[in-house]
Amino acid sequence: MTQKQLTEKAIALLKQLISIPSFSGEEDKTAEAIQDWFTSFGIPFTRDHNNVYAKNKYWDDSKPTLLLNSHHDTVKPNQAYTKEPFNAHVEDGKLYGLGSNDAGGCLVSLLATFSHFYASENLSHNLLMVASAEEESAGENSLRGLLPSLPSFDVAIVGEPTLMNLAIAEKGLIVFDAIVKGTPSHAAHPNTDNAIYNTIPVLEWFKKYTFDKSSEALGEVKMTVTQINAGSQHNVVPSQVDLVIDVRVNDCYTNLEIATLLKAEAPCIMQERGLKLNSSKIDKNHALVQSGIALGRETYGSPTLSDQAALTCQSLKLGPGDSTRSHSADEYIYVQEIEEGIDLYIKILEGFLK
Repeated sequence: MTQKQLTEKAIALLKQLISIPSFSGEEDKTAEAIQDWFTSFGIPFTRDHNNVYAKNKYWDDSKPTLLLNSHHDTVKPNQAYTKEPFNAHVEDGKLYGLGSNDAGGCLVSLLATFSHFYASENLSHNLLMVASAEEESAGENSLRGLLPSLPSFDVAIVGEPTLMNLAIAEKGLIVFDAIVKGTPSHAAHPNTDNAIYNTIPVLEWFKKYTFDKSSEALGEVKMTVTQINAGSQHNVVPSQVDLVIDVRVNDCYTNLEIATLLKAEAPCIMQERGLKLNSSKIDKNHALVQSGIALGRETYGSPTLSDQAALTCQSLKLGPGDSTRSHSADEYIYVQEIEEGIDLYIKILEGFLK
């Protein structure tokens, strides 16, 4: 099969995937479509819940392994959609539909790339292709839950829309629940310990606080107060104010280090919801990155989270499409982006796997 035919087949699969609702945890039908892809190429595969994965034909346990991963679940369409989210159609070169950009275009491009190399002999690395579920919800049956069942791997490409530029680092995430205490009282009586007033200097502290370490790829840690809640009726001073703090962590810190620091220094009670979503990166001098740079691709640090957060190996985020379109109304990807994406994936791997 020529690369042009392979690309046409990939675009047809993307249209099929768009037409099938696949919200996180409900991807059983898109998993079947991906199984059909592997079957059409005569590629053996394994299905684990709604995750589908396959190994290249000449797998050799003595070789290192490259993981190719993207997800086939989607968020739910927002109310601003003007087009039918499950109607895959092309207008002015744009393929519209829910999940087209995030991350269907990346997924079908990686499937095409894996299929291209599947029967190649004498590759420097094994190839492990994983079409994963529940990425958007970070569910129990996502890539993180699948990892114990997979063969070990040494480096990864995670398919997310990056305009086929090389995201060599990705910020981690910690969400904190914070509490500012005070003394409850009737609103008519004096109270010098009003929890809402006590919150004012706390908010100023969060607004002005800076972390010492800045990353070349990801910049500074970004901390943002995103929610505030207090009180139940007009004549009662509440006993506390509840805040939610969103912290985007660069690759200079672990999530545990950030949590320890903030719990010691913040002028309020802080409790993290979890520490699993660490930042990730790959050495700019890694052969995989250098293969992309040699093709004129730029490197950058990504502020958005992906399944990279589940991985402990070096990983590169790379894929067709534009991250700013993700979760937007009337989501789309240019057909040309998929064509170019497959071509670039193949060329980058040709440089890396030789």
